[in-house]
Amino acid sequence: MSAPIDTGVLAAGGNFLVTPELGLMLWTLIAFGVAMYLLRRLAYPRIQSALEKRARAVAESIDAAERTRQEADQILQEYRERLREAREQADEIVSRARKAADKTQDEARIHAKETREEMLSDARRDIEQETRRAIGQIRREVADLTVIATEKVARKTLDEDDHKRLIDEALQEFDFSQLPGGGSPTGNGGDGSSG
Repeated sequence: MSAPIDTGVLAAGGNFLVTPELGLMLWTLIAFGVAMYLLRRLAYPRIQSALEKRARAVAESIDAAERTRQEADQILQEYRERLREAREQADEIVSRARKAADKTQDEARIHAKETREEMLSDARRDIEQETRRAIGQIRREVADLTVIATEKVARKTLDEDDHKRLIDEALQEFDFSQLPGGGSPTGNGGDGSSG
């Protein structure tokens, strides 16, 4: 047993939203106005300050990022400058070290050459002195042998003039060019009168 359904109420109940009445419109406008007033007084300032705060935070973050980027660029530039200076200093140190090594090598070469020349000069001087001594010794021995041979042949003792004459003759006959140093009978070794 179902109750009879009033079709007029059903038809009127679904249509009031599509065809609003003046009273409903008025109350809707008043509710909207009050809601807008409350939102504008209470909610919008808070929303606005939150948005401004957020905008300031974003702007500060952007500024901080820009400052950080500029500082990083500056630090990178300083690093590159220091690296360039360090490379220049290293190149200069290497260049100075090469120059010092070359200079030391040249000095050592010059010193070695001077030492060698000095040693050669000393050796030449020693050889020349020894040659002179040897020639002098040979002259004395030749003179002594000549005197002894002449005394044996002549069986007499020679006076000073005969002695000199015989020595000079013996020296002139002796070939001194075959001796080291190429001595001559008149030079380097005395006059042959000693002995």
